[in-house]
Amino acid sequence: MRISILKGLIGGFFFVSTALVAQSQNPVITLEDVPDDLQTITPDEPIAAEFSPAKAAQYLDQASLTWQKKKKCATCHTNMSYMMARPALSSFQKDSGEVRAFYEAYPNEHWKKKPPSEKQGFWTIVVGTGLTFNDLQTTGKLSDVTREALDLIWTVQREDGGWRWPHCDYAPLEIDDHFGVTLAALTIGIAPDNYAETPAAKAGLEKLRGYLKNDPPKSLHHRAMLAWCSIRVDGIATDAERAKALEELMALQLPDGGWSTASFLTDWRGGIKREDGKPLDVKTSDGYGTGFVTIIAREMEVPANDPRLQKSVAWLKSNQREGGKWFTKSPVNHARNLISNIGSAYAVLALQACGELGETSPLGK
Repeated sequence: MRISILKGLIGGFFFVSTALVAQSQNPVITLEDVPDDLQTITPDEPIAAEFSPAKAAQYLDQASLTWQKKKKCATCHTNMSYMMARPALSSFQKDSGEVRAFYEAYPNEHWKKKPPSEKQGFWTIVVGTGLTFNDLQTTGKLSDVTREALDLIWTVQREDGGWRWPHCDYAPLEIDDHFGVTLAALTIGIAPDNYAETPAAKAGLEKLRGYLKNDPPKSLHHRAMLAWCSIRVDGIATDAERAKALEELMALQLPDGGWSTASFLTDWRGGIKREDGKPLDVKTSDGYGTGFVTIIAREMEVPANDPRLQKSVAWLKSNQREGGKWFTKSPVNHARNLISNIGSAYAVLALQACGELGETSPLGK
């Protein structure tokens, strides 16, 4: 017993000390360091020789700071997910803090000059989500600026309980309002300091439940999001519905241990097709699908040592690309494979939730 404990302590010390050495050798990436245009995300980038948390951090920094520099906006597929996942890699690579500052500027500066309108409902959810998860991952407390951002979400909620969301035909993130509503519910449910019990949140969540009742899920991805947010917000999905969604997700695990994002969309009510007319690729594992299912499984108390999640971890560790990302092909229409950015963030969150990054995770049981 003493020998095994000693081995564990030595192993933990080696893991942390290695991370600290790597961090000291890697310069912080700033806005000045990144190019002026977005990097092309292609499927032919070679697989890395070995898994590197530091490389993952560097990729997330470069992708989000370049988006910030080029597009100057908050978006769910790149810098929002960066805010969610980046703190999990802080022991391997320090970040510049510029993405957090960019997000704080929305409630602190931009929206003080011109408050968001119902037409801009998307922005309040994206900013509120990024700040909330970032708080959860760092201090564990709801900061004043995050609370202000969350309060603004309710000011632009429609009467039907939903929000205006981008309809870019970029499934599953920017295709209909349903994803935005479940993302809002997830954010409010996960927010520290019992934010969900504030009067504004309680009233807004009641309207949100009405929206979800009147707009049932169109796909397994919708049902998975409902399952995830309903863990912390009641009245959205029953225990049986959560269990069914998890069962459906786990059944789609591919032989190599990963999941295909497209496989969550094949049952889309009314149909969903690729612009080139080809069938959805449900046989190729990717970062988004694998990370997404692993996070939800951990949130639903599937233990990290479950053989299915161990296969998932093995896939994630052996399929990082040389540049640090996990590739995900845009599953339906051409969207520059930008889903690889949130897919890479989800891969990091999944590894963290399974105890693979040496940090305590706020996700998973």
